[in-house]
Amino acid sequence: MASQDWFDKDFYQVLGVSKDVSDAELKKAYRKLARKFHPDSNPGDAAAEAKFKEISEANSVLSDPAQRKEYDAVRAMGSGARFTAPGSGGGAGGGFEDVFGGMFGQGAGRGQQQYTFQQGGDYDDLLGGLFGGGRFGQPTGGYRGSGGPSKGRDVTASTTLDFITATKGDQITLQTAEGKPITVRIPAGVADGQKIRLRGKGQPSPDGGAPGDIVLTVGVRKHPVFERDGLNLRVNVPVTFAEAALGATIQVPTLGGGPVKLRVAAGTPSGRVLRVKGRGVETSKGVGDLLAVVQIAVPSHLSKDAEQKLEEFAALLPDENPRDELLAKAKD
Repeated sequence: MASQDWFDKDFYQVLGVSKDVSDAELKKAYRKLARKFHPDSNPGDAAAEAKFKEISEANSVLSDPAQRKEYDAVRAMGSGARFTAPGSGGGAGGGFEDVFGGMFGQGAGRGQQQYTFQQGGDYDDLLGGLFGGGRFGQPTGGYRGSGGPSKGRDVTASTTLDFITATKGDQITLQTAEGKPITVRIPAGVADGQKIRLRGKGQPSPDGGAPGDIVLTVGVRKHPVFERDGLNLRVNVPVTFAEAALGATIQVPTLGGGPVKLRVAAGTPSGRVLRVKGRGVETSKGVGDLLAVVQIAVPSHLSKDAEQKLEEFAALLPDENPRDELLAKAKD
């Protein structure tokens, strides 16, 4: 819903982007700022929380094509414009609705609602679903055109899922501020930032047309062990120097299941990727693999005896510097 803020606030400046910014660049700029100022990253910092709400408000408008077009039109009127809400006694000259009635064919503020969906988390932000706790933004789209009933407005929403739910898929229930439950089927392999459209779940049409949709943006919490790499899952696996040098069979964790055994060949260097087929993300588009990245674990403390034995072992190695090639290339 347009407000006086649209006259007074430069949302492009808030996000640090130009007025001709692309959708991709806008999304990138918002995510960078959101991560920096999110309350989870700045506990107890009122200034950071206020900044986060400010950039969330800016993004909720500019990321939606219909609202961005409306905002640009409002800003073109000039920052000195003022309006009064219907019934507030604003004067005979007409209010904000009259301005938009002439531009779009109806009052922009007429019949709008704001929805709030929540799914856990400690913070309720306009787009808090990227980090925790989902909240609906303002309804968008659905202006009446000529000829026939208009579609109801779409409603933007966001929610945050745990890593396993996003990877495996599940059915969740979101709840509006009015207590109305909405059931959402999360497909397996949904990615952070992905949008899910819920047909017919948005705002009702004001004149008997089809209802709008809910456009749900999904955020995914990080997992302490696994990381998404397309359809693959990546996990860092520590091995001892002896296991890497002599070879060993080790256990590697899998997402939502028991560990699997994996053979580490003798002479395996740190950083080598060992692949476990079919243990990644499973979707309708295919199945990924589990990528185990070998990390050589160096002991932080050695006994005197172990230290002596290691020195004796080092003396038996060839007299060569493994960094010679690196140093040579750096001079080129």
